[in-house]
Amino acid sequence: MRNSHTRLVVTIVTAALLWFYMFSPWTGGWPNFWIVMSCSAVILTTLGLRFTPDKKDLLKIEKPAAQVLAGIVIAFALWGIFWIGDKVSTWMFAFARPEVDSVYAMKDGLPVWMIAVLLLCLIGPAEELFWRGYVQRTLGCVLGGKHPEDKAFIMTAVIYALVHMWSFNFMLVMAALVAGLVWGLIYRIRPQALPALIVSHALWDALVFILLPI
Repeated sequence: MRNSHTRLVVTIVTAALLWFYMFSPWTGGWPNFWIVMSCSAVILTTLGLRFTPDKKDLLKIEKPAAQVLAGIVIAFALWGIFWIGDKVSTWMFAFARPEVDSVYAMKDGLPVWMIAVLLLCLIGPAEELFWRGYVQRTLGCVLGGKHPEDKAFIMTAVIYALVHMWSFNFMLVMAALVAGLVWGLIYRIRPQALPALIVSHALWDALVFILLPI
């Protein structure tokens, strides 16, 4: 159990350092945001899988067609939530739209089609495997007291949002929190839906950033 705690702390600290490098105004954008993001995805997924003793259970896929369909539905539903949230936040806060636009400015540096491929095939799936498949899953096992899975769900969503704080972009942090809460809640209710969450995260990334920008 002690090893599980230590490994979990090491991976979360690693994620925090990688997100700092990606998003902070002192290091962000060098050498290229998408290269660093892709390398971070590989590093964190490798650590998560390396520290997961029951990989076969984690990677088991039940009813593949249903998982894909559910992932598509979740992705579009989440896109709709963000579309509404964007309209409301733009109406309420003058800083909201400029901060959203600064996120979209990250598309510079690589061809759009390449960014879409990275989001669909690497970054989106890797983030879900790490944050839900490793962090939330492991927290649910190591936390004591009552309802450890509920605490793991909340803690993972909060940590996922906080690692984005180095962007100093309130809208990005809130977007990470909302998305983390949605995916985390679904995983809390049905851990077997991890493949659907992987599909939804990958597709949502591509939708909101490339295919149907908000």
